[in-house]
Amino acid sequence: MKKHLLAVAVMALAAGSAMAQANDTLSKINSSGSITLGVRESSGALGYTLGDGKYVGFHTEMAENIVSDLEKKLGKKIDKKYQPVTSQNRIPLVVNGTVDIECGSTTNDMNRQKDVDFANTTYIEQVRIATRKDSGIKDVKDLNGKTVATTTGTTSVQLLRQNKRAEGIEFKNVMGKDHADSFLLLETGRADAFVMDGSILAGNISKSKNAGDFVIVGEALSTEPIACMVRKNDPEFLKAVNESIARQVKDGTLEKLWDKWFMQPIPPANVAVGLPLSDATREAWNNPNNKPKEAYNN
Repeated sequence: MKKHLLAVAVMALAAGSAMAQANDTLSKINSSGSITLGVRESSGALGYTLGDGKYVGFHTEMAENIVSDLEKKLGKKIDKKYQPVTSQNRIPLVVNGTVDIECGSTTNDMNRQKDVDFANTTYIEQVRIATRKDSGIKDVKDLNGKTVATTTGTTSVQLLRQNKRAEGIEFKNVMGKDHADSFLLLETGRADAFVMDGSILAGNISKSKNAGDFVIVGEALSTEPIACMVRKNDPEFLKAVNESIARQVKDGTLEKLWDKWFMQPIPPANVAVGLPLSDATREAWNNPNNKPKEAYNN
């Protein structure tokens, strides 16, 4: 009986230790010598893949810079592991410890804050409509009777239906498994429009075979703060991430990354997205905060 109780106590201690380390990411990184970055495969210039395990983009490179700063903080080399995530699994993979930090195209909102913590905002996004130039679609009202694509696990369609300009409008919704799949629905004529974050739309258009056939139209449906996700209740790791972001803002690194990924030609097609740094994003950089989208759309 005593042996049984001892075994139970040891198991409980081990489980408690594992849980503690899950909420102490810096200790986890320090002991393992590695960090797992959650990366996107088709989130426009914010984050995408070139194939063969190569992930690039504005937020991907920013995350790599965060790792470099963590190396200085811990005084050791950290091995970077890349875990592709989707809109559906990104939050569960952060919560269960598979991913240590996800820097992609995730909107900070009050519902998601129940499960994860967000670093300070590094990109202010606006949800827009992409369509073919010859579609006749110019704004939300023109979507009546049309087929609208969006990506599984995102909030774009809810935002569209909640928009006052969409009152009385009926449309069919089709879902892509990821952003590339959603754009393919538009590209192949299975959808008349694709509703998503503007940078994702611009990025997918720039990489398409006939980029000149597509256009982003209408007023913004919503303004959304995009930020890196980390596990909840891990203040030391969140602080380290925010310190790195602040450093990258202060020394101009982040602005250089913006120019590199949004203004200059990018692989694989060597076409520029052509998205200038917005006043809203610069304001977020200069006044660090992790306000949810609800604070922007009241």
